[in-house]
Amino acid sequence: MKPQLIKVPRATQQSYSIRRDVVLYFYDRWHYHPEIELVLIEQGSGTQFIGDSIQNFQNGDLLLIGPNLPHYWRCDDKYFEGRENLRAQATVLHFLPDLFGETFMELPENRSILDLFQRSATGLKFSGIGKNKVSQLMQDLLVDNGENRVLQLLQILNILASSTEATSLSNQFNLKGYDSFDTDRINKIYQYTLQNFQKKISISEIADIANISQHSFCRYFKSRSRKTYSQFLIELRIGHACKLLLEERLPVAQICFESGFNNFANFNKSFKSITGLSPLQYQKKAGSYG
Repeated sequence: MKPQLIKVPRATQQSYSIRRDVVLYFYDRWHYHPEIELVLIEQGSGTQFIGDSIQNFQNGDLLLIGPNLPHYWRCDDKYFEGRENLRAQATVLHFLPDLFGETFMELPENRSILDLFQRSATGLKFSGIGKNKVSQLMQDLLVDNGENRVLQLLQILNILASSTEATSLSNQFNLKGYDSFDTDRINKIYQYTLQNFQKKISISEIADIANISQHSFCRYFKSRSRKTYSQFLIELRIGHACKLLLEERLPVAQICFESGFNNFANFNKSFKSITGLSPLQYQKKAGSYG
């Protein structure tokens, strides 16, 4: 289940890159790179995979993704319908961890930034005041090509490093031992599952997509993702159910079936196992923050 190594383009006269992407849909390719990535989702919603984490993403999310941590975004179906007035938009900043040099990062004053880099190995999601400050600074950087760019990046990193509202997303993810020919296989598995999770997917069906035997598929998927395919599918379905509970306000029974469950008791059990709440409790709690 080897993610794809990609080369992040960077201007020859700049030490790091920042860009704004306005696209039909986000980067539905399982990939990684040696650069640390800071991404602000300005417009878009869907499902994100970071390491072994599966979560929904939405407008305003600010994420820090460590070097060589695989990630994948898949926008909601509406973004694939070619609507003229619907685009996904993100500001993306990339820099190498050794940008400032080893000596500089070992200074006592920079220990918090060094710790931030280490914590980014699991992926971090930021909220609160720090997120708002960084979001504005990223917008400013898009139009500033001057001599203060490195200082502005340090300001961003200082804000993130001092934030108390950062959530770790994944467990440590080790790329060692992965087959270099697996990129297409895992992308086929992800894409097929995201397109079909609302109906029953058998192991024989997904094994055919991966072009391996059923027995080999089960062993293969768990060894690479640290979870069984069934667990992966349940997490994806519960994530979709959470989204429907927040956005659609549909009856829970309808959400159960629209999320790919055919048994209401199993839906409730799985939902509580993953979120710690019943569907109604989750909806009520989320509504109290809205």
